[in-house]
Amino acid sequence: MRFLLDAEQRAFAGSLDAMLTAADTPSVVRAWSRGEQTRGRALWSRVAEAGVLALAVPEAHEGLGLRPVELAVAFVELGRHAVPGPLVETVAAAALLAGLPDPGPAKRLLPALAAGDAMATLAWRTPYALDGDVATTRLALTPEGLYLSPGHGPVRLSLDPARRLTPLEAGGELLSPDPPTAEALIWARLATAAQALGVGLALLDRTVGYVKQRTQFGVPVGSFQAVKHRLADAKVGLEFARPLLFGAALTMDAADVAAAKVTACEAAYATARTALQLHGAIGYTAEYDLSLWLTKARVLRTAWGSPQECRAAVLSGGDRRW
Repeated sequence: MRFLLDAEQRAFAGSLDAMLTAADTPSVVRAWSRGEQTRGRALWSRVAEAGVLALAVPEAHEGLGLRPVELAVAFVELGRHAVPGPLVETVAAAALLAGLPDPGPAKRLLPALAAGDAMATLAWRTPYALDGDVATTRLALTPEGLYLSPGHGPVRLSLDPARRLTPLEAGGELLSPDPPTAEALIWARLATAAQALGVGLALLDRTVGYVKQRTQFGVPVGSFQAVKHRLADAKVGLEFARPLLFGAALTMDAADVAAAKVTACEAAYATARTALQLHGAIGYTAEYDLSLWLTKARVLRTAWGSPQECRAAVLSGGDRRW
């Protein structure tokens, strides 16, 4: 089986790449990390205008229908450019709302999410949600059910400064006492895997460019055999993850998606370690743009399921609850 993108999907990826390159996303990420959200919100609107957020929303709720392959294509580009915001959480929230037995909450909340007029976050069986201070739709999944949270607590920084955590206030409107969560977890893991693959590709591209320019003993360090081997290993890992990602997007099977998630995230994390080693001390500095992808590779590795949890889901055929 061949997992090759068609011309329309490649054009979609190219248009997103061009748009995000022109947006100077590193400066947007740094502003977002400081709590300055104007440019980040503007970029969110442009991503929504491109149709990205509507790819996980059914047509009945003004979305583009469920298009997991196109969503994976989009999130690879979002990861390549380190776009900030609760992107995966909005996708998971859309899948969760669409699957509720009562169509009322979906009818009320999903059109605004698809259009980019609203931003969702989701506390998945934890008190903390990503960017709860920015999100307009705050969902909290608890043992008692799915709630629409009335507010949030103080912001707490994570390892990735662009991922700002906020506790959600308890209570609020009960949307469902027993929401079906399996489908939402599949969509969240697929988007996370695609984002991680994009992060890994960006790290590899930047490292290859760096070792071509940095010299030692009068020659580029990229000419050293040991450096070539490290970069080749990173490349192989990322390219191995790519067909798993798009194969999982075709099947949307829980085990396939878990396999894609653990493979893409481990490949991105290994690439981050290689990138850091080959950059040397400059790679540690927060002022250097490489750090924006290094920290993201680390946190995506455990987001929406640790490697151990995803491997367990693969071994159990995807039936293991998380």
